[in-house]
Amino acid sequence: MKLSKIKEMLPTLENVEFQLENGTPVPEHFHVTEVGQINKNFIDCGGVIRNEKVVNFQLWNANDYEHRLKPGKLLNIIKLSEEKLGIEDAEIEVEYQSETIGKYDLDFNGKYFVLKNKQTACLAQDACGIPTEKQKVKLSELNSTTCCTPNSGCC
Repeated sequence: MKLSKIKEMLPTLENVEFQLENGTPVPEHFHVTEVGQINKNFIDCGGVIRNEKVVNFQLWNANDYEHRLKPGKLLNIIKLSEEKLGIEDAEIEVEYQSETIGKYDLDFNGKYFVLKNKQTACLAQDACGIPTEKQKVKLSELNSTTCCTPNSGCC
């Protein structure tokens, strides 16, 4: 989800609620402790220079159980970060503490902002020799008309 999308959605919501992709809710007393932009400049394993930008939200659970972040407050934090930091309209990445700090993509399911699991990937598979995945086919599912049958004379 891009920053522009969440800015469009926040005024229509009564509450800001997050949950993990598996349905586990983020406790409702969370804080958004950071909003910023992360610029990542790197070289992939194929030698290609890459640049990525994401808008970063950091969620934190405190022992402040009466705290509730309202949509207007989050929208004001976003607007202030745009004004003071010059953050751009980029995809949002959310940092959230579980066993370690996890990084998640952001989606919305109609009620909750969903922290979607991110996956690593090789960006230069053709350059570093990773074979393309072969399609697995069960022999029992092959069409028998394409195969030779005994005494058919095709072999």
